[in-house]
Amino acid sequence: MAKITFVVGLLLVVLGVAGYVLTGSVHPTALIPCWFGIGLWVCAAAASRDNPGGKRTVDEASAWRMLWMHIAVTLGLLGFLFPGFMAVKDLVKAHVAQVPLPFPAAVHEQLIMALVCLVFVGLCVRSFIAARRARLG
Repeated sequence: MAKITFVVGLLLVVLGVAGYVLTGSVHPTALIPCWFGIGLWVCAAAASRDNPGGKRTVDEASAWRMLWMHIAVTLGLLGFLFPGFMAVKDLVKAHVAQVPLPFPAAVHEQLIMALVCLVFVGLCVRSFIAARRARLG
């Protein structure tokens, strides 16, 4: 799961940089997905360490991985909720007022980030359920 976390982090960094560059490098808020992506990279790096902090048992290493993957899925959930809420709010406001979106690129970037993070959260939940079944079964 750490590899998927790293790839999702990479997608978010690319999305943030692309959004910033394609909008004329004027709006630094377009880089917000980069921060989420870097956070996911940190989680992936910490979760993929085999023996953090010296000699640990298999159970302690597993608990370490579990901790960092739960932090990663929390970042993913926040990365879905906040941009998704902002995009839907802007879309509803523009639809009700019958006016075009003032910053359509921002709404597109928010929707893409929300979708990427939603897929990531779904994959994490599926992985967590499979890991629990494997432990108990």
